[in-house]
Amino acid sequence: MQITPDLSRLLNELETLASFSDAPAPAVTRVVFSAQDLAARAYVQKLFSAAALELRTDAVGNTFARWAGTDPNVPAVATGSHTDAVPHAGRYDGTVGVLGGLEAIRALQRSGFRPRRSIELLTFTSEEPTRFGIGCLGSRLLSGTLSPESARQLKDSDGKSLEEALRQAGLDGSLENVRLANQFYHGFVELHIEQGPLLERKGIPIGIVTAIAAPATLRVRIEGSGGHAGAVLMPDRRDAFLAAAEIALAVESVAKATRSADSVATTGVCNVFPGAVNSIPSRAVLEIDVRDTDLARRDVMLSAIRAACEAIGVKRQVRVEVELINADAPAQASPLITEALSASCQALGIEFMSMVSRAYHDSLFLSRIAPTGMIFIPCRNGVSHRPDEYASPEDIKRGVQVLASALAQLAQ
Repeated sequence: MQITPDLSRLLNELETLASFSDAPAPAVTRVVFSAQDLAARAYVQKLFSAAALELRTDAVGNTFARWAGTDPNVPAVATGSHTDAVPHAGRYDGTVGVLGGLEAIRALQRSGFRPRRSIELLTFTSEEPTRFGIGCLGSRLLSGTLSPESARQLKDSDGKSLEEALRQAGLDGSLENVRLANQFYHGFVELHIEQGPLLERKGIPIGIVTAIAAPATLRVRIEGSGGHAGAVLMPDRRDAFLAAAEIALAVESVAKATRSADSVATTGVCNVFPGAVNSIPSRAVLEIDVRDTDLARRDVMLSAIRAACEAIGVKRQVRVEVELINADAPAQASPLITEALSASCQALGIEFMSMVSRAYHDSLFLSRIAPTGMIFIPCRNGVSHRPDEYASPEDIKRGVQVLASALAQLAQ
């Protein structure tokens, strides 16, 4: 079977999709359920319909585009990703998995292939946490990782609830009907840019993901004592920001102490009150991301960070509260998927390497209900979530070829 992606068409579609943006090119800003997001969804669904795929959308906006197989009684094979984008991002994160998935299906259609299992292309809602503060919203609900009750509590920065946003987007179904049954899919494969530098550094065009790291998020609130920057003497200070700075350094030390390349921890948010140059900070709030491919090691880091927060609070005479916002378990890729991907690379003569995903994706949550795996392609300098994010046409083409080949194997 000859798999020949129409690369020119795919690149044009990626360029068009990137034009749906609240930021000027080359940046892409497409926050979920914004006007630009809704326009992008309509554009993508038009492409799905043109490929004769059967469409449905669930209550949270996840879109399913199905190429019906010859046996409707067996579970489908699925692929897909997301089209929402963080502010001032690039054009390849998520979109390569959606439009590349579409081109994989079209290439199989052109080849004359007829799948036994249906092949379904998913566009997940809100993989990015930009609006509601939680990533992979659609796939969490699909997999039952997030309950409808918890989803209803979500609000954006304007105080608008998720359900209000859904109604304004024209979605009025019940969140209780979003969850898919276990083993709903025979397998799920996500094509994605690596968002890291390893493939490019090694000169290898394809990464087969064997594990996906999962994040835990901590929010740390620190209360000290404010005052005039000139009037309060140094020995008398209870500076909330200095305690926060020590905690941030402790977070770095905790991650390094594991001596594992898969352990990472980041203090990505630090809000200081009152935020005046001549005022001692009386309050500070940190948000900390801790992730690993090993659950036990990740949880050891969480415990160590909590202990450091307590010790620093005592030492600096400030009150420290630590709140666990979320703690998702890592995922291992299914041998069913990794073997299909390996066989596809070998059949196509494409070099590949096994690797872990240190970023998390919708695949993390699909793995709770179906055998799952991922294909990584290189991105220039490992850059992502920036306007200069870039994947070469040749790498995109190879990714689509591997995806199409694997879907054909899994759909037989």
